[in-house]
Amino acid sequence: MIRALVADDEALMRTGIRLILENADDIEVVAEAANGREAAAACRAQDIDVALLDIKMSGGDGIAAAEDIARLSPRTSVVMLTAFGEEESVTRALRAGAGGFLLKDTGPAELIHAVRLAARGEPVLAPRITRRLLERHVTSGRDTEAALRRTEELTPAERDVLRLLGTGLSNAEIADRLYLSAGTVKAHISRILTRTGCANRVQAAVLAHDAGLLTGR
Repeated sequence: MIRALVADDEALMRTGIRLILENADDIEVVAEAANGREAAAACRAQDIDVALLDIKMSGGDGIAAAEDIARLSPRTSVVMLTAFGEEESVTRALRAGAGGFLLKDTGPAELIHAVRLAARGEPVLAPRITRRLLERHVTSGRDTEAALRRTEELTPAERDVLRLLGTGLSNAEIADRLYLSAGTVKAHISRILTRTGCANRVQAAVLAHDAGLLTGR
């Protein structure tokens, strides 16, 4: 069973997400939290696989909670729930260690699928949020040379994986494109994160864009 936590300062939202997730026979919502402090405490006290955090909560927001969870409960995958247009908050959450982002209008089937992906360490990235985040990042100015320096130690195979990761593909999709096993792709991504200093796949995707890998530079 996938053990999930739902954190939102609106009780109705928490209840709705719980009802959706518990329709899946492999997901159990074992904890709820009304703010970031409660969420971080629950992850420390319990064995949580996936934490769904509202990005903005009164009494301790999801961004602070993501940072605490990344530090104190690193096995927990953090997925932020956000509204469209909150790219600045998404950027802050990314820096805090969140590894996934979903829009609050995500459908039930997509939400369940996202939790399953997060539990496996796969990317959970709402396409509209990812696109806007990358556009915002690029238009604010990027340091291509610095990004290229960060990718210098990557092997050709790792650069290929990073390039495809930057397009938002899952491990299985990358494996299919490069004729590799899913395990090999996972190992490549782990080394990419270590060698480039990225905290998660989203940061790696931004780096791939900055380094011009998607344009073939």
